Amino acid sequence: MNRADFRFAEHLRVRWAEVDMQRIVFNGHYLMYFDTAVAGWWRAMALPYEQTMHDLGGDFFVRKATVEYEGSARYDDQLEVGIRCERIGSSSMRLQAAAFRGSERLVTGELVYVWADPATQRAQPVPQPLRDLFLGFEAGEPVLEVRLGSWETLGAQAQPIRDAVFVGEQGVPVEIEHDAADASALHALAVNRLGRAVATGRLLEHAPGVSKIGRMAVVRALRGGGTGAAVLAALVDAARARGDRELLLHAQASAVGFYRRYGFTPVGPAFQEAGIEHQAMVLAL
Repeated sequence: MNRADFRFAEHLRVRWAEVDMQRIVFNGHYLMYFDTAVAGWWRAMALPYEQTMHDLGGDFFVRKATVEYEGSARYDDQLEVGIRCERIGSSSMRLQAAAFRGSERLVTGELVYVWADPATQRAQPVPQPLRDLFLGFEAGEPVLEVRLGSWETLGAQAQPIRDAVFVGEQGVPVEIEHDAADASALHALAVNRLGRAVATGRLLEHAPGVSKIGRMAVVRALRGGGTGAAVLAALVDAARARGDRELLLHAQASAVGFYRRYGFTPVGPAFQEAGIEHQAMVLAL
């Protein structure tokens, strides 16, 4: 197996606590690396694990885990841990795993999971939608559909995401989060392959030729997995298609780096909005 054989890989850095008396990563930690990468694999498929298991009425249980050691990672090494679905049986799936330092393969593994009833842990057939999604992902198929539309069309699915993020997590008052601007905005809604809405954002006309992006929200489990980027790209494309020359947004301080990566530039000093530090940012179209 080479790094190119994996569509997905988790980036990890070896921590001091993971090195043993031989000054190399203790062998048992590689299973932790694989498990961390499996969580990232789910995220890359836009599948919030807990909600997905609830929706499908089952769960995966580990049946077998094997590790083969070819080399040793050391403190501060930067690793890529690849995960891919190798096979899906009637009630099980087999994942291949490998840890790479650059192009050097250090460790490989095989993880076998059984799909089962969470209460009885009795094996059941893997649901066909999940089977199709895994195989489609490994074949390079997209994992998200970003829909554009009015609040009347998309609001019923977008509002719970916004409430969970802004009201539930950040403590923004409901009367501030729910505003009249939704009625005139263009909204984006990211929906995964199982039909669950996982992210949203909106585009408002701010001034002639200038639009404003706002209410960007991604479900907690999928942050950092590319879902927010897909919504942002759809809104930028929509602004460009209607002839806007500039995009404006108010980024929360923790998200400034995210918007920088997609070409937005800070303007002016930071300020408080709804009790949270924000930074105005612009993008020329």
